Amino acid sequence: MLSPDHIPNKRNNEKIVLFLRRHWFAVLSLVVSFILLTVIPIGLAIYFWDTLSLWLAEPFFGVLLSVLISMYFLGVWLVTATGFTDYYLDTWIVTNERIINIEQQGLFQRVASELDLTTVQDVTAEISGVLETLFQFGDVEIQTAGEREHFEFRHVPHPEHVKEVIMQLVQADKRALATGQTPPA
Repeated sequence: MLSPDHIPNKRNNEKIVLFLRRHWFAVLSLVVSFILLTVIPIGLAIYFWDTLSLWLAEPFFGVLLSVLISMYFLGVWLVTATGFTDYYLDTWIVTNERIINIEQQGLFQRVASELDLTTVQDVTAEISGVLETLFQFGDVEIQTAGEREHFEFRHVPHPEHVKEVIMQLVQADKRALATGQTPPA
């Protein structure tokens, strides 16, 4: 588990400035979907209980229906667990020297990449839509001169603030390199 106290491949004098995960609204939509996908079928089963109990009493069809119902609820649980894992393990770390992007892709694949602040060319914050405006979350895109063209922080809280912090760090890093000093800690 990645915590704000841990930096992968930590460098000397490197300090965390921002430790980001997606906004809580992303997990709220996952929870609402889970509730709807479980409550509606249960409600329908209760409403049509007389018919459903007759079907379940059938020797072949009852077993088949029980298996299908179990598969449905296990599928809903699996999709929800995978979505939460993706939400929780996607992290972005901004330090005084670099930006680290750690993305969970499915249950068993994780991709970590990083870029030095000196390669950052442009940072864009985007808030689009009513919900993003109300709850103050959005995307931050970082354009680089490096091998990987851009980093994207999806659905992070306060994207304008994140953009400003990154731009201040980039400018401080470039000023320090121009004067031959080490970047500020």
